[in-house]
Amino acid sequence: MIDENGENLGVLFTREAIEQAAEVGLDLVEVSPNADPPVAKFLDIGKFKYETQKKANLARKTQHIQEIKEIKMRPNIDDHDYDTKMKKVFEFIGEGDKVKVTLRFRGRELSHGQLGMNLLQRVQGDIAEVAKVEQHPRFEGRQMLMVIAPK
Repeated sequence: MIDENGENLGVLFTREAIEQAAEVGLDLVEVSPNADPPVAKFLDIGKFKYETQKKANLARKTQHIQEIKEIKMRPNIDDHDYDTKMKKVFEFIGEGDKVKVTLRFRGRELSHGQLGMNLLQRVQGDIAEVAKVEQHPRFEGRQMLMVIAPK
């Protein structure tokens, strides 16, 4: 049994504890039921519920849900366009999101699959220090995919 000031009152019968809590004008709340003997406290139950709800809301507000962002490229992308796309990749990874890099092949580009593989290996090399490859490059129809996750 613990009183409202946090002092240990020792082991009491449940009836005695309820009567003592009523005298003080507080409720008897079981804090840890799995302990032997179970630990109970004198608390204002409304205030206790409010505090626990407030802690839960704060925890929910601060957590970050990891999303998958997508960056689309073409196999013959120009250097400046590549740099712009890579800035976005670093930004997404900095926010803690996964990035799906998609290479779109059109027409005869499909016969030059090695160009796409070289580009994705270049991406891999550029992000090696801040992220890891979660799914290695693979073909899916007319596009090549790779998924990157923050380290």
